[in-house]
Amino acid sequence: MSNTLFLTHSLPHSLLHVLPLTIPLCFLGGLALGYVYFRALQKTIDLFMSVSRGHPLMGMALTLGRLTLLALGLYLAVLMGGFTLLAMLAGIMSAKALMFCKIRHASL
Repeated sequence: MSNTLFLTHSLPHSLLHVLPLTIPLCFLGGLALGYVYFRALQKTIDLFMSVSRGHPLMGMALTLGRLTLLALGLYLAVLMGGFTLLAMLAGIMSAKALMFCKIRHASL
């Protein structure tokens, strides 16, 4: 078998020592980022559904803020490499799943 099939052989040695610490931190960062993102999305939907509870411009500000925060977090993960980006995306998707489970159990 060729050594090119194993991803760890193509990584620099300095990155191999940092990778076991970076990936869990990026997952936790993605979990926090996902929670903030989907919580802001929930607030935005609440603002747009009932205009009497808040100003529509606040909903637009929340939309711009959550998209900017998500883009910034993913950009920082891209700068650290592909594995960290995947870990952050896994954290964001886990936060989404947790939020949906929480909403589903609250409606029962």
